[in-house]
Amino acid sequence: MSVRRVMGTEIEYGISVQGQPTANPMVASSQVVNAYASATVRARRARWDFEEESPLRDARGFDMARQVADPSQLTDEDLGLANVILTNGARLYVDHAHPEYSTPEVITPLDIVRWDKAGEQVMLDAARLAHQLPGSPSIALYKNNTDNKGASYGAHENYLMRRSTPFADIVRHLTPFFVSRQVFCGAGRVGKGQDGRGTGFQISQRADFFEVEVGLETTLKRPIINTRDEPHADPEKYRRLHVIIGDANLSEIATYLKVGTTSLVLAMIEDRFISPDLTVRTPVAALRAVSHDPGLAHQVTLTDGRTLTGIQLQMEYLDLAKKYVEDRYGADADAQTIDVLARWEDVLNRLETDPMSLSDQLDWVAKLKLIEQYRSRDGLDWDDAKLQLIDLQYSDIRPDKGLYHRLVKAGRIQRLLTDGEVDAAMTNPPEETRAYFRGRCLEKYAPDIAAASWDSVIFDLPGRESLQRVPTIDPLRGSKAHVGELIDNCETAEALVRALSR
Repeated sequence: MSVRRVMGTEIEYGISVQGQPTANPMVASSQVVNAYASATVRARRARWDFEEESPLRDARGFDMARQVADPSQLTDEDLGLANVILTNGARLYVDHAHPEYSTPEVITPLDIVRWDKAGEQVMLDAARLAHQLPGSPSIALYKNNTDNKGASYGAHENYLMRRSTPFADIVRHLTPFFVSRQVFCGAGRVGKGQDGRGTGFQISQRADFFEVEVGLETTLKRPIINTRDEPHADPEKYRRLHVIIGDANLSEIATYLKVGTTSLVLAMIEDRFISPDLTVRTPVAALRAVSHDPGLAHQVTLTDGRTLTGIQLQMEYLDLAKKYVEDRYGADADAQTIDVLARWEDVLNRLETDPMSLSDQLDWVAKLKLIEQYRSRDGLDWDDAKLQLIDLQYSDIRPDKGLYHRLVKAGRIQRLLTDGEVDAAMTNPPEETRAYFRGRCLEKYAPDIAAASWDSVIFDLPGRESLQRVPTIDPLRGSKAHVGELIDNCETAEALVRALSR
């Protein structure tokens, strides 16, 4: 493998009902999702199929008992909250107190950026549509990770891996990488500690909310390595690595590097290419210490006694990745793999010499530069409440309000995609995975689809007594190459199911 693998993201958005600080966020989130569904789904709304989900299965070889699980872990229960499947293959729904967008399955880092950015636009349209309802107040959505009052919400990544890879190897080699990768993919935060009362600026919005090294939970006792074993694919062949430690990035380059470098490290783990011991002592404490030092000088201690900064630890992984790609692919390495390596090296070198030179590429640097400008202009101390407001405004997804979007408009943030490419991804599915089949079916046969999920589409066909489930257990089948011509030629869902049944 290179940077190419089946992957996706899930982003919970912060939500605020303007002028109503005590508004119920679950109700507001439902209004947002339902407004988008009502405006864009012009036929029957397919329900989400929970049948194949198993959120309490642990990669360490056991299932957590439902009676001891936190309610937030029971994602296989239909709570009746707003939930819609989009024609681009994505899922838009309410996850307890937040609207959440899960990208369709893709296979390249750039496609992650494309459909993740499409999610921002979906959320923006959804909030606008909710406000247009009679008597509805304005709702603001934020692509961030904390309310600075003690609550945090996730920006998760998912990577399909070989089942044959020992989970202990994943833990051993991935933990130091996650401890240190925040130096380029952190979103930046004013305040320290879960409630944000500690003064100063830190690199990551999520670092202070992690408490253990390994575990199944996602909202309590958050682990650096999450053990949920829910592959949404053939469990004999695959596991889905559910990553909960990342920040929600607005920067396209930060997102691209976050998933691209992680995919490369996973490839090295699968091929047992990582031989040096990079294990970090007290990784939870190290994670927070790296985040709390935007000067990037903090050194973490490895179990072999070495001390390295977060940048230096990342350079260890970079050097291994360069050797791995040269050894496995040589001149045949694909363009995105080569590009990820080049950008990774450039960013680490510049972080070491002049971090502020990356204010047009990395979220935490762009945010810190803005905040320092406000501090200098207005003489603000780090404990001034205005700085947390600036932090929040950076993540506002409204183009006229969000500081990130203002920087983009001013040409002060580099992009990888055009507006047209993002707009197209709002309605069109990726062509190289099963998301293509799901999305095209929702677009063409919506009245006949009763339900869908990552690994199935369920049809309710006229004249048939039972529902017809079409399994999509292989994430790489159901692509345009596999079914594009078939869907084009089948005018009805009945014809499609009949053809698939032959």
